[in-house]
Amino acid sequence: MRHVPIEDSFDLHSFRPEDFQNALADYLEAAHERGFREVRVIHGKGKGVRRAEVRRWLLGHPLVLDFFDAGPERGGMGATIVMLNPKSKI
Repeated sequence: MRHVPIEDSFDLHSFRPEDFQNALADYLEAAHERGFREVRVIHGKGKGVRRAEVRRWLLGHPLVLDFFDAGPERGGMGATIVMLNPKSKI
């Protein structure tokens, strides 16, 4: 496993499709522990397959309050803004 710095955005381009769920779970937990309330997950535009997979995975995740497309200046449909629940415990 490689070390990924915990910042306010997480780029999934360097992860294989079968690895993104574990990587994203680890990232969200670490971001939550560091007190982030909002993070940006960069999945790319393409045909929208990865975007749909990410959003299906985010549904019902205990740390996630909400998610939506990033604004045009932050990646538009190529990125998802994830609002984290500061009261959640994992």
